[in-house]
Amino acid sequence: MEGLIQTIVLAPFVSVALLFLLRRQLPKSAAAVIGCSAVLVPFLCTVAAFFQFDGTPVTATLTQWMTGSVLNVPFAFRLDQLSLTWTLVVTGIGFLIHVYSVGYMHEDPSFTRFFTYLNLFVGSMLCLVLGDSMVLLFLGWEGVGLCSYLLIGFWFDEEENAKAGQKAFVVNRIGDLGFLVAMVLVFKQFGTLNIADVNAMAAAQAATLDPTLVTWIALALFVGCCGKSAQLPLYTWLPDAMAGPTPVSALIHAATMVTAGIYLVARMSIFFAMSPTASTVVAVVGCATAFFAATIGLRQRDIKKVLAYSTVSQLGYMFLALGIGAYTAGVFHVITHAFFKALLFLGAGSVIHALHHEQDAMRMGGLKKYLPITHKTFLIGSLALAGIAPFAGFFSKDKILGAALYSHGLPQLLGVFGLITALLTAFYTFRLYALVFQGEERFGHGTHGHADHGAHGGHGGGHGHDHAKPHESPLTMTFPLMVLAVLAVLGGALSLPHFAHSDLLGKFLEPIFAPAYAVLGAPHEHTVAQEVGAMLVSLVLAIGGAWFGFSKFSEGPGKQAEHSTKGLPFLLENKWFVDEIYNVLVVGPMRALSHLAGFFDRLVVDGLVNGVAGMVRSAGGWIRMMQNGALHTYALLFILGAAYLAIVLL
Repeated sequence: MEGLIQTIVLAPFVSVALLFLLRRQLPKSAAAVIGCSAVLVPFLCTVAAFFQFDGTPVTATLTQWMTGSVLNVPFAFRLDQLSLTWTLVVTGIGFLIHVYSVGYMHEDPSFTRFFTYLNLFVGSMLCLVLGDSMVLLFLGWEGVGLCSYLLIGFWFDEEENAKAGQKAFVVNRIGDLGFLVAMVLVFKQFGTLNIADVNAMAAAQAATLDPTLVTWIALALFVGCCGKSAQLPLYTWLPDAMAGPTPVSALIHAATMVTAGIYLVARMSIFFAMSPTASTVVAVVGCATAFFAATIGLRQRDIKKVLAYSTVSQLGYMFLALGIGAYTAGVFHVITHAFFKALLFLGAGSVIHALHHEQDAMRMGGLKKYLPITHKTFLIGSLALAGIAPFAGFFSKDKILGAALYSHGLPQLLGVFGLITALLTAFYTFRLYALVFQGEERFGHGTHGHADHGAHGGHGGGHGHDHAKPHESPLTMTFPLMVLAVLAVLGGALSLPHFAHSDLLGKFLEPIFAPAYAVLGAPHEHTVAQEVGAMLVSLVLAIGGAWFGFSKFSEGPGKQAEHSTKGLPFLLENKWFVDEIYNVLVVGPMRALSHLAGFFDRLVVDGLVNGVAGMVRSAGGWIRMMQNGALHTYALLFILGAAYLAIVLL
């Protein structure tokens, strides 16, 4: 088992070294084989580990990393129920995205560089979920942050892409400060950063730990999660991340990075269970983010931006579940979301591929007859995202809403907002589906939108195909779509409603969340009537929203083809002007402060240093004049000196 764990973690990093060192010699086919194999091998090893796993956590130590009198951190990886679940998702979905990338990025001149970054991304995420200490988890945490910067700004010669990468990097660093503070507080209290030891000691000391300290630890951890998992107020980087190639969008949204915050809260669930304040903050922020992002998704035109705001919203659902103590439901939604959101993003990439960079849904329409596989699989993903039975998203969303609605107090109100968000989600999902695949064709000559151009030979490639009809993507791109569509249909079987007596995921994860439930009490068992009632309400809302969105836009965008100029539509289309508000309140003052600091540095700091240097230089010049080797100068100085002494002494 230890050998399997080591192979899972090391394989992507070995491929990164090979791709980097041989980047000038490797043909694209060889780079593709190395890149895909480096994720396929960990996936197969994870499957093998899953069948060998007997419920006892296994730790594989590579070497001693940090050794000191106070802090010792081995380079060790731990496989338990939670890390095994996440590793299956990361490697399984990651492999399908890698295969898709072979077709999508085939003509890009930086093909090998792309797979180098992509494998570093997967390797960092595996380090994050398998690390047995908070230090190693943080190493992977920062690794995925670096890779997001590299991949979002992959086409960095376009300023918009470079700025999007920088924005993701900076916003995540703000959140990471909270994670660092939490690590300091944890180490001060427990004297170790080993995750298993910290959780065990916290559970054992639950009755005696200072509640204020526990709350601060949990809230500091959640600040880090808000940055990494794009929650209010640190969500703004994720929609801009659409500047990267579409496979990157799929990988970030489905299998890596944004799920890291969910993983961290789930992993440290004992601290949130011990702090009602922190749990309430998590639930409220999650619910607010879900609703807020869904409202923005109602009016977006860019096919990838709609899906991006959908991800922000669905992540909010996951945090809502974790905040109300429905930990298994939150993890379940992570899994189903990975299936259908990867499917939708890759489907969007297939559409962009067919329309030669076009991303504006208002300039699409009628594509179902040209892209039959993409159309059918995108429809399945849409049904799953909208939460319509029997697709996977229905079951995971229903578990979250049911847990909220049949709780007491604030969670019930949050559940109502969750239902409203479900209605909005179904509407904007089928609005997008109708605009892209239904109605009359609105694409044509010179209708290029934002350039996601990896599938067409890098920057500017593919324009020569403007007169060609759209065509279905190659098998390397459609095969992952078909596999993900199957998962989006069947994924709900992992955790069926309680009355079905088939909760495979819940039973598997039970040891992970047992300490938290020991503090909170066992999850509330709902009656069959309650479960069925919640399912019916959410299903009716989802079907109603989907029908309204489809019927309103199946014939075309109508007035939404034109940009709004006033009222609520104007606000939604411009994303509530949050970025503009941040620019005024944060970015502008920080830029002004940096200019002031630069002025102070040049005028005062540099002035003092350069002034002293100038004085020394001048004094040296005068002294040098007295030592120029000319005898008459020395004689003159001698006479002047003698005269001075005579005057003084006499």
